[in-house]
Amino acid sequence: MLKQISVFVENKPGRLAAVTEKLNEVKTNIRAFTIAEAGDFGIIRMVVDKTQEAYEVLKKSGFTVSLTDVIAVEVEDRPGALYEIAKSLGDANVNIEYCYAFTSGKHKALIIMRVNDIEKAKAVLSKMDVLFKGSID
Repeated sequence: MLKQISVFVENKPGRLAAVTEKLNEVKTNIRAFTIAEAGDFGIIRMVVDKTQEAYEVLKKSGFTVSLTDVIAVEVEDRPGALYEIAKSLGDANVNIEYCYAFTSGKHKALIIMRVNDIEKAKAVLSKMDVLFKGSID
């Protein structure tokens, strides 16, 4: 399980720069990242190498920020890999609320997911031997 930082920001020029400036001040490296837009606002979701420091500097700087438990899955970078994960979780009645992914260039992909039942998802994914057990440093 990983901790994800979510930052709620206005959807306007310079807001991403303001967030990343604060992360740079505490020498935090972003390991995975996505932005979702919702009209006048957006949500920046990220996994970083110094979660607590990043959370604290953003909070102290006036950003609306939260920590969320997410899981990471490591799969072969091939067609059908995400389908197998989604099908197995769906069959177990686990809802994937959102996910984002990246590839490492070593024929592997890392998928970060927020699910409605982390413990059940971990049990399903452990049986598939795809649950990521490392850190994103």
